[in-house]
Amino acid sequence: MVRDYSEFLPGAQGLAPEKRDPLIAFGWQNFFAQQLDPADLDELVPVRVVEVHRTGLRVVGDGIDKVVPPGVEATVGDWLLLKDGQEQPDRVLERKSLFRRRAPGTGREVQLIAANVDTAFVVTSCNHDFNVARLERYLALVFEAEATPVIVLTKTDLCEDVSDYMDAARAISDRAVVVALNALGDEPVQRLSGWCEPGQTVVFLGSSGVGKSTLVNALMESEQAQTAAIREDDSRGRHTTTGRHLFFTQSGCGILDTPGMRELQMADTEAGIADVFADLAELASQCKFNDCEHDSEPGCAITAAIKSGQIDAARLKRWRKLVAEERFNTASLAERRAAGKAFQKKINAVMKNKRK
Repeated sequence: MVRDYSEFLPGAQGLAPEKRDPLIAFGWQNFFAQQLDPADLDELVPVRVVEVHRTGLRVVGDGIDKVVPPGVEATVGDWLLLKDGQEQPDRVLERKSLFRRRAPGTGREVQLIAANVDTAFVVTSCNHDFNVARLERYLALVFEAEATPVIVLTKTDLCEDVSDYMDAARAISDRAVVVALNALGDEPVQRLSGWCEPGQTVVFLGSSGVGKSTLVNALMESEQAQTAAIREDDSRGRHTTTGRHLFFTQSGCGILDTPGMRELQMADTEAGIADVFADLAELASQCKFNDCEHDSEPGCAITAAIKSGQIDAARLKRWRKLVAEERFNTASLAERRAAGKAFQKKINAVMKNKRK
């Protein structure tokens, strides 16, 4: 018998906590319920992807924990609709947010990282790992996904003064909250619980060894994610998390642990980069020429701001690098998609002539 989800369609009245739909424990929200038609309720069941493997997708739902065959383009955090009696998912629900990057290596594909995340904790340590340029990349990813960014500084117990790290992190964007804590104590629950309410989904992003899995275990109040010590000479960590896994707390918050990403290439993130460098984007709009390269052109507002000390030349250099990288990767992806479509048309034409 298929469960009735009509109480979560638009205009429906909320239920008492003891009668809440079990799907809320997996992050079900009205955003997804609004996508269901009355006809869907007769034979389709919502499930959420918690792991992605080559052999299939592990999904969970109301009394469901199974692996379904691959076929739909889905990532961890996606909501799928399963048809009663069929293994293959019917479709992927529209996403509230989507994290993606250009796939590592020489390929030109886009890799989906996570979907339907409300808050992204960008984690870095108060040691050699702290890198402003890397944090800017992560924040661009978060802004493009339209999630709430929170920069989390860990290993404060090993740092004599965290104020410099705090100031540098806050200077990146005034839209990102900065939190400094000791991941091994009680601080994670005390400092991060405000973003981990029932029905919410959070993701931990950052390099290996910064404490992402430790923070996951702290919020889960159990050893769910494997952890390991960092190297003392350069503060680098090992890949203890080898795949993305979505956990759920008893209160109903989804927590996504991710492996450290050594390569984070920008693609289709023009808006996210503009959000991180909102100050430079605003200045660029004041330049005399629309195609200003912000180098030696007359009437360049950014050049004037550098001379006056209003902005840092190093920040401008990082912005220009990210913009150039994003444009190149996005153009390459567009060319690859166009070539793929043209090739498919040729195949279709050949098959059509063969049938004739």
